[in-house]
Order: sequence, then C-alpha cells, then structure tokens
Amino acid sequence: MHIDIRALADAIGYPAAGLGILIESAGVPFPGETTLLAVAAYAAAGNLDIRVVIAFGAVGAMMGANLGYGVGHFGGRPLLERLSRLFRFSTSHMSRSEQFFARHGGVTVLIGRFVIGLRSWASLMAGMSRMPIWAFELYSAIGGIAWAIVIGTVGFYLGSNWGLVERLISYLGLGGLAVVAALIVTVLLLRRRAAHISLR
Repeated sequence: MHIDIRALADAIGYPAAGLGILIESAGVPFPGETTLLAVAAYAAAGNLDIRVVIAFGAVGAMMGANLGYGVGHFGGRPLLERLSRLFRFSTSHMSRSEQFFARHGGVTVLIGRFVIGLRSWASLMAGMSRMPIWAFELYSAIGGIAWAIVIGTVGFYLGSNWGLVERLISYLGLGGLAVVAALIVTVLLLRRRAAHISLR
C-alpha cells in the first residue's frame, strides 16, 4: 500500500515527522527515514518549521525505541521468535544478532539507528537482553537525536528535488546520506563563520 507522506504531513502536521520512526523503532518494519525525509522536504516548501520537524523526529525515535525495549523486556525471546517468523526474519539470524548485541549493546543501539533493519530490532534486542535501562536511554537518545538531525537536514536541503532524495537513498544508502548531510552542515557553518568575520 502506497502512502503519500507529504499528504499525511499536510493533514496532521508535525506529528507526521515522528510517526514513521516511532512505528519502525518499536519493531515494526516501516520506512521511518523516508517518512522524516518527506516531511522535512515538505518543510522546505515553507509549510512547517524544520526545527520542530527534527524535534518531532527525535521524540518519535526515542518513544518508539522505548516501546520496542518494553516489548523485548516483557515478551522475551518467545515473543521475538514469533515476530521473527511474522516478518520473515530467520531465528538463526536472530541468534547471531543476540550474540553480537551481548558484546556491543550500547554501540548497536547508537549505530543501529542509521541501519535499515537493525533499527527495527535493536530496541527489541536491548529489552530481551536486559540491557540496563539508563544505558539504553542514553544511547537511544544520542542516536535518535543524531539521526533526526541528519535525515531532517538532508530532507530539508534537498526538498526541492524529491526525486533526487529518493535516488540518493537508492544509490548511497543512509551512510551516504549521512555524509551528504555532514557536508551540507559543514558548508553552512563555514558560510556563517565567513559572514561573521566579514562583519567585524
């Protein structure tokens, strides 16, 4: 089923920015980054404030992660095995993920925010493995805020050409988008600094 995200943003406004990633972070496969990209692009047309869009994206990411953690914590491995069959995620793959998570839990929650697939499972695995809640919240907040800034920035500054955004997702992946966003932010900061110096 095709969802017109920009029409959704027009209908419900800022909450649309956090809705997709809330669903995905809770453990349900859903294009969370595409949702935020589209709402940020909608903001670029002057319909929304990009700062508020990014804030809603970050809050949605953290709320969804908390839901996923709770499901993993209270449902445990039996529930995750049922979910893995529902979403065609092999139990052997889940076992390998569990072993990896046991060694690199915090980093997985942080970096997993930028990895499609892992983003849906990291919070569930954190809850199932009984990762300390304070550590989970810390890494989840850092990752969620960074993710929202990167994806929101890319969507906003490439918003005038949505087709280009979609091609970048296809060709570069989120890692490539992160690099693009970092370059955009660097250029903007350098411009601001140059303008500040010229005014002295």
